[in-house]
Amino acid sequence: MPETKYYATGKRKNAIARVWMTPGAGQINVNRRALDDYFTRETLRIAVEQPLAITNSLGKFDFYVLASGGGISGQAGAIRHGIAKVLQVYDASLRAALKKAGLITRDSREKERKKYGQKGARARFQYSKR
Repeated sequence: MPETKYYATGKRKNAIARVWMTPGAGQINVNRRALDDYFTRETLRIAVEQPLAITNSLGKFDFYVLASGGGISGQAGAIRHGIAKVLQVYDASLRAALKKAGLITRDSREKERKKYGQKGARARFQYSKR
């Protein structure tokens, strides 16, 4: 019997996470590495596992994740978004709990572009009268 796989894509800032879910023992592999090896900060690991904790799914599924782009924090947010979306694909009744926690909605905040004649998006060069 073929194993059922579920797929979803999560995004945050410039990071994109492709998430595959299969029934299993709770393994989460990110870019062919264990979750603990990939994310050294505990807060990022907690953020990634948040959708599983909300839906009482810890230890029920294995996740294979390919994360690219952005920084380590953005990738953690993208993985969290992808896991929430794939859980919703698996069981539509989980949507209410995930939506209430704000995990289904993509965080649309992006970096503001640098403006010409300035040092950054908002920061200007120091003004000198003389």
